[in-house]
Amino acid sequence: MSHVHAGHPARPAPGTERPRRFVPRLRYELLACATRGHELVGLDADLTPDDALVAREESGARWHRCLRCDSWLPLPPPAAGGGGRIGRLEDIEVPLRGRPLRDRYVLRLIALDRAVHVIVLAALAAVILVYATHHHVLDAFFTRVLKDLQGGVGGPVHSSGGTLLSELHHVMAIRTRNLYIAGALVAAYAALEATEMVGLWLGRRWAEYLTFLATVVFIPYEVYELSRAASWLKGLTLLINVAIAVYLLLAKRLFGLRGGARAEEREREQDTGWPAVRRATWWLADAPPPPPGADAATGP
Repeated sequence: MSHVHAGHPARPAPGTERPRRFVPRLRYELLACATRGHELVGLDADLTPDDALVAREESGARWHRCLRCDSWLPLPPPAAGGGGRIGRLEDIEVPLRGRPLRDRYVLRLIALDRAVHVIVLAALAAVILVYATHHHVLDAFFTRVLKDLQGGVGGPVHSSGGTLLSELHHVMAIRTRNLYIAGALVAAYAALEATEMVGLWLGRRWAEYLTFLATVVFIPYEVYELSRAASWLKGLTLLINVAIAVYLLLAKRLFGLRGGARAEEREREQDTGWPAVRRATWWLADAPPPPPGADAATGP
């Protein structure tokens, strides 16, 4: 009897589908196994028929099944007097696979983007606060240097927007109090980005909402800046932020879209745990059936 459960047809093992010509499918299970190794169990255990779902012996070799990518790997049998039995499979934690694994990779990629923001903003806040602390000393120093420079070249030092001296005098004229306020705001924004980074890396749903709101609030400003003076960096930044917002809104089902958090949890349960492993092993007719109630959360 095959153990394919109604409402959830078997999915092909990762890497076995024929890639589409223009839209190749990235298999995150294979990526994870390539970088972190396969997840095998019972390497030194004495096998029983109940272990056929994860390991079996054929033709003098032991075949072990990766719990993440479903690959079966032939390994030499252990020495005599192995390390006992595998035991109950339900006591073994199954690694992330399917869409939950995809979400982890995407969210951590966004977290790395936030890490770059944190570094830049923290450095900027430090520069502003240090400048505010030594504002009067630096003001006198730069004014003296620029006056000497102006006299040395026999006239004003020009830039594209006017004299360089006048522009720097404008910066120097900013009140120290306003510099402290600006530095504090930049530091607060860096702390917000750091909070997003940590929450996304850990896969917290509140971090998805926080990141979405913090991203979309700046998109109109980025569009305005791009319309004023277009550049490839501004365009790329806008494109990345729009992609992040769309992914979080649709793929993560924020604000109740596409069924909201409940639908995402059902999808996660469908792709994780031993029920998902058993559905991927539809051809193994002699695999032991799941315990009562194991598939209750993944019903149609």
